[in-house]
Amino acid sequence: MIPWEQILRLILAVIMGLAIGLEREKSHKPAGLRTHMLVCLGSCLFTLVSLEFGLDPARVASGVVAGIGFLGAGAIIAERERVVGLTTAASLWVTAAIGLTVGVGNYILAIVSAILTLLILFSRAIFKKNLF
Repeated sequence: MIPWEQILRLILAVIMGLAIGLEREKSHKPAGLRTHMLVCLGSCLFTLVSLEFGLDPARVASGVVAGIGFLGAGAIIAERERVVGLTTAASLWVTAAIGLTVGVGNYILAIVSAILTLLILFSRAIFKKNLF
């Protein structure tokens, strides 16, 4: 793979992480813009490095998923009568998956996933205004 394609993948991952992180930031969530950008960039970079070394990307993906589990657990807070941070943890999880998808070069799937993620995250505001 040529270096420019690798750089393009990293930039695309950062842009998608930025879009998702911006919504979390606007919602005043603990994991916001920078966290989502870094998660997407890191998972893409791990994928690119695994491809460069000829390693199995599925193994790298499983390691990324396990690592994101720890990050997501840190975003979940149990309060007295409710649990908060589940959506933020899920958005970190899907952001890592998007980064992995960009890393293997499946741009269409990554873009569609990012759009669907944003629709899901914005759906709360839409439903809250219109239905509740």
